Amino acid sequence: MKMGSHSYLKVWILCLTALIGATSAQLELGFYAKSCPKAEQIILNYVNQHITKVPSMAAALLRLHFHDCFVNGCDGSVLVASTKNNQAEKEAPPNLTLRGFDVIEEIKSILEAQCPGVVSCADIVALAARDSVGVIGGPHWNVPTGRRDGLVSSAALTLQFLPAPFQNLTTLIAHFTQVGLDIKDLVLLSGAHTIGVGHCSTIATRIYNFTGNGDADPSLDSNYVQNLKTTKCKSIGDQTTLIEMDPGSRDSFDLGYYKQLLKRRGLFQSDSALLDSVATRNIINHELSSLDTFYREFGISMEKMGRIGVLTGKQGEIRKICSKIN
Repeated sequence: MKMGSHSYLKVWILCLTALIGATSAQLELGFYAKSCPKAEQIILNYVNQHITKVPSMAAALLRLHFHDCFVNGCDGSVLVASTKNNQAEKEAPPNLTLRGFDVIEEIKSILEAQCPGVVSCADIVALAARDSVGVIGGPHWNVPTGRRDGLVSSAALTLQFLPAPFQNLTTLIAHFTQVGLDIKDLVLLSGAHTIGVGHCSTIATRIYNFTGNGDADPSLDSNYVQNLKTTKCKSIGDQTTLIEMDPGSRDSFDLGYYKQLLKRRGLFQSDSALLDSVATRNIINHELSSLDTFYREFGISMEKMGRIGVLTGKQGEIRKICSKIN
């Protein structure tokens, strides 16, 4: 009887320890409440001061969070600079147009002065993305914290995992599925294209030489194509001109992106691809039913994305400088 009780107690203690370990390793709201109580307010204050002056930075910080999470999970690996022995994520072609690295580093330096070695770069990216969208009047969503910073940053992994603007619906769904996101998340997170800009270099072939015969992508509205050629991308070799993804409201987080899609004016092939199935069209129409619905469901998908492959507990590290692994 004693032997049985002892064995049972031992198993119970092991299970309890495992449960506590699993619980403590999860993200949680207010993770820094005791270790750095002013952390989230510091980030919000910084974002408020700077995004108000440069609203376009909101889209940049949101994109930075997206590009971080899809490669290695939300671990701040997109922030790491390359070394002579390693080409980091930010050197991969899809990331060459990313902005906001300096904003994250400045926030990190303020937090390091307040609470050295406590707040991760990964959490700063997630919180700054949410707060910057809020500053321009967009939705608010919960950002549980406790992410740790990753120890690996590889340009090759970026090409493998990051969805691309020229991909079709099947490929996009596959990319989202491999990180635990579904078709609804795809449509909702694509809705972030209601703010920000694209580059002519990304769409030049689409409007000038789609099949190699000097033609445009037939899925695009012909008037939209003509407008792009006349006022934006005036040649196939244009590498610098910027184009609004949601013309007329690039700094307003609204339903304009979905309205443009239904007019066959999605800037990227990955945008137009959302019209290629009944399921995705139905989701678009559902989001168009009300701005409140879009805001609420976009927030749910953002929180879900923010949990992709996170490092917690004793995994990874807390970087002192976001661009450099300790």
